[in-house]
Amino acid sequence: MEVEAPKVALFGAAGAIGQSIASALHRAGRGYRVVGRSRESLAKSFGQDPLAEIVTWNPDDPESVRAAARGIDTIIYLVGVNYWQFALHPQLMARTLAGAESAGVRQLLLIGTVYPYGRARSERVREDHPREPHTFKGKMRKAQEDLLLKADEAGRIRGAVLRLPDFYGPGVDKSFLNEAFVAAATGGVANLVGPVEKPHEFVFVPDVGPVVVRVIDAPGAWGHVWHLAGAGVTSQQEMVDEIARQAGRPIKTRVAGKWMLRVIGLFNPLMREMVEMHYLLTEPLIMDDSALQGLIGPVGKTPYAEGIRQSLATARQVPAVRS
Repeated sequence: MEVEAPKVALFGAAGAIGQSIASALHRAGRGYRVVGRSRESLAKSFGQDPLAEIVTWNPDDPESVRAAARGIDTIIYLVGVNYWQFALHPQLMARTLAGAESAGVRQLLLIGTVYPYGRARSERVREDHPREPHTFKGKMRKAQEDLLLKADEAGRIRGAVLRLPDFYGPGVDKSFLNEAFVAAATGGVANLVGPVEKPHEFVFVPDVGPVVVRVIDAPGAWGHVWHLAGAGVTSQQEMVDEIARQAGRPIKTRVAGKWMLRVIGLFNPLMREMVEMHYLLTEPLIMDDSALQGLIGPVGKTPYAEGIRQSLATARQVPAVRS
């Protein structure tokens, strides 16, 4: 069977969210392009899917960006950077926009974060919440968004932002909860960042892809910011307690607060950079996604207990790799 040339490209596809979106496109029978620096990494994740076209790029090279975007109608932008290199976010967005516009791309959806809001001013945060970040990372994410939204306003490309909270899911190692799943599977100790009893929300990664596919097909999506909230308000402690309940044994935890992050950060650049964003654990920011559901209709969200069941099952399959 001949596969139609893809019209959707996932820039920065290799992470967990990219794989969720790719799975949703596959289930819809839609060809898609995955773009990243490493062909080996892309081939490992998408090489078995006949609907996936693998393209490598160098985002520092304008012609490479144009080539990656050529023939594409919609870019879903998931490009990540090291946590200590957030100054790259607006730079990479500017280069991608220039290449996308030159290649005739019609629209670009940025998968974003809550960082640009700064501290929450309401119990539930809607899309009209002021974007007044007080952190460097928040300012860089806001600058990234501004580039896209101004390009949309100028009519150069249609742009939108979909904000996600913290996430978790089967095999998702970049999650606050990952070490709890590994500890439940191996009997080890879970390192957590606290306080762990404060209200929090998590999105289950497999739930993200279907939402993204619906958003890019919604004519009213463009020119706006949208929220995809978690499956309800919980806390890290409640999630760990449920993981332990399902595992059938207690989980040993070691909780690092802000002071400990500073100490560990003397030797670990990731922990050092987490200090700046620690306020999100002490001053909860819970999103309201009623506007998104008004745009695309009801959104399916996996209950936490079921998401934990699936994530724990995966952790049990690969304990040797992580022990």
